[in-house]
Amino acid sequence: MILSPLITNVHFPPISEVKQWLAGRPHDGRELIDLCQAVPDYAPAPELTEHLSLLLSDPLMSKYSPDEGLHEVREAVSGYYGRKYGAELSPDNFCLTIGASQAFWLAIVTLCRAGDEVVVQAPYYFDHPMALDILGVRGVYAPFVEADGGLPNPETIESLITDKTRAILVVSPSNPTGAITPPETIRALFEVARRHNIALILDETYNEFIPGGLRPHDLFSDPAWGDYFVQIASFGKTFALTGYRAGMLAASAQFIHHALKAQDTMAVCQPRITQHAVKFGIERLDLWVAANREMMARRHDLFRAEFMQPGNLFRLAASGAFFAWVRHPFSGCSGRQVAKRLVDEAAILCLPGEVFGPGLEGYLRLAFGNIKEDAIPEAVRRFRELAA
Repeated sequence: MILSPLITNVHFPPISEVKQWLAGRPHDGRELIDLCQAVPDYAPAPELTEHLSLLLSDPLMSKYSPDEGLHEVREAVSGYYGRKYGAELSPDNFCLTIGASQAFWLAIVTLCRAGDEVVVQAPYYFDHPMALDILGVRGVYAPFVEADGGLPNPETIESLITDKTRAILVVSPSNPTGAITPPETIRALFEVARRHNIALILDETYNEFIPGGLRPHDLFSDPAWGDYFVQIASFGKTFALTGYRAGMLAASAQFIHHALKAQDTMAVCQPRITQHAVKFGIERLDLWVAANREMMARRHDLFRAEFMQPGNLFRLAASGAFFAWVRHPFSGCSGRQVAKRLVDEAAILCLPGEVFGPGLEGYLRLAFGNIKEDAIPEAVRRFRELAA
């Protein structure tokens, strides 16, 4: 069968790739420490799962919903955005999606056609350029600058814009570095988008893990936000519902209207049970979310303190939210080679830097948000031993 070169030239999903290494790893009795895929290690709130159990017998739960999602759920989301962002948004500003990845696809197919360009800050979330490549949209990558902790530089990004550019793409908090882009930088990126009449796409999947629950930015308060800003959002990490695929696209009502053409052909709608989980979470679980945010901040602080103790040849380049971005000490080795050694010799699973952008073979991504606090010292000890 003849396959499209657009898809055959795309690399295999990195998480699936590294998990295949587990079948051949030596077993020395140590338990594997999984720092690979970012998944909360805790269960959803018991009251949430109890609420959902009461809904499952309702035949309506098995039916389609409107493509954009149930009105009452999107109305509840509007209330959440008022609390979180000080935003006055209507249900028409939201489309509930099958995870944040589907929201990204909707954004790109609504904005771009084959041959267009999107300026992407590296290190990037690998699913994003995979989608761009499959769609024939060219990613133009703003380089990672370790001295800046991987934060985007608006001047650098603006210098990469051409007459083919349709959008700027930034993830904050960053996956893979964990770095949180300051509100003033997000505002500057928005102004770049405004000057060039393009979109700023901001993926805020981890927005509820910003320490202190601080407001990520004020873009929704700008009267012209809908002309230049598209937000990718997710409640999957927020409510520990990653398998429910609780994503969302936030944009102008006009943008959502056109995105629904793709939504209908792609997924039709987010499952009703997921929508009810989201509604319950944003109406009832603010304190539960805040407690998990504080717990994750403690994990970050402990991981950072342990990792930066003298004598560790692995160097912390950036960290925050769920992630640490680490420079490995093995000159001449790719990230894949080092990640494979970590599986075989240290029973640690993580991702190689090169899957997050060109020229990043010297780095690894660690998802420390996956493991409990008491496992962090042992994880760091294994890194030290490998490099000793």
